[in-house]
Amino acid sequence: MNTQPHPPLEGHPHTNGPQAATPPMAETAVGDLKGVAEGVPIAVRPDPQRGHGRHPIAWLHISAPRGAMPTATSKCRCGHDRSAVGKARVLALIDDHTAHRDECPLRTHQEGRAAA
Repeated sequence: MNTQPHPPLEGHPHTNGPQAATPPMAETAVGDLKGVAEGVPIAVRPDPQRGHGRHPIAWLHISAPRGAMPTATSKCRCGHDRSAVGKARVLALIDDHTAHRDECPLRTHQEGRAAA
């Protein structure tokens, strides 16, 4: 019984002989940026995406898959970093995270407060 050889599943296909490679497109090595060449003042244009001035500083990540032990992580840019495993501890961490929002030095402003 003669069996046909299987074609290779990976790699480059076989060729009948050497072939010349196609030359790459020529790139210009001289000239200024496109904006400068057209006279567009690119350095003084305002940023069109200014944002709203708000940015996240604290995160609460809760994972509670069905039938598994819930876990939670509370992180803040001020260094407040806590984690919990189990339903009771996760609920306590949620309360701690909420309380930290009022106590965080990055969120509270010292203006109008008497110095301690």
